[in-house]
Amino acid sequence: MLRVLAVDDEKPLLEELLYLLRSDPRVRSAEGASDATEALRRVTRALESGPDGPDGIDVVFLDIHMAGLTGLDIARLLAGFARPPLIVFVTAHEGFAVQAFDLKAVDYVLKPVRPERLAEAVRRTCAQLGRAEEVPVAAAAPSGPPAAAAQRPPAPEAAVAERGPEQIAVELGGVTRFVAIADIAYVEAQGDYARLHTDEGSHLVRIPLSTLEERWGARGFVRIHRRHLVALARIDELRLDSGSTTVQVGAAELQVSRRHSRELRDLLMRHATG
Repeated sequence: MLRVLAVDDEKPLLEELLYLLRSDPRVRSAEGASDATEALRRVTRALESGPDGPDGIDVVFLDIHMAGLTGLDIARLLAGFARPPLIVFVTAHEGFAVQAFDLKAVDYVLKPVRPERLAEAVRRTCAQLGRAEEVPVAAAAPSGPPAAAAQRPPAPEAAVAERGPEQIAVELGGVTRFVAIADIAYVEAQGDYARLHTDEGSHLVRIPLSTLEERWGARGFVRIHRRHLVALARIDELRLDSGSTTVQVGAAELQVSRRHSRELRDLLMRHATG
């Protein structure tokens, strides 16, 4: 069972997070810290007591925006220890996901925190620690998914088809909205996430770019780079300059890798004449 430290400088949010964590039967203990100094002091004490010591901490649920050191700063400091606790970021801001996963975060949970989403973060933590089988997963989130679904990560496709094949579900701050796939100009890989770019803005979803490439190929999306998937119909210009190929998609200029360049030119020609 997990020993958890939750860190947030907003007391009501910290208390709510602790309440949810303590309600999960996979969590042995959950203590709170309201600032970076207290968090680092507790983690240092835990490391000094050893992994099986009375002050041990398995995972830190960490806010990002705090006075003084940010959650990202704390994670970087913890990464310097020989055996640091795992990190789960809990934040209202979606824009730090890439940095979070660069720091080897187990999960990235958006506020307001939903019990079933927090339960999934706990499940991932248990799995990474090799403890997935020692707790009753079905009881971890009574209002969440059934036990069989809770024992495995949600399939990437689960977030795609909540309103049929023409829309994709995106979440921001606990609010789910649906974006028409036809409105998406291009997709950018960001770690374990993908950022969907539309004329109105962008949305982050936890779906690998390779999955979207497979699902949306029939809708005219083509891979132009290891980081980019583009709607063929939204390409305004193709530019060749000293062996380098780029495409203009609205206001964005995107690099085309050499391995995709010839295929993309052929596709654009067929699209223009078809």
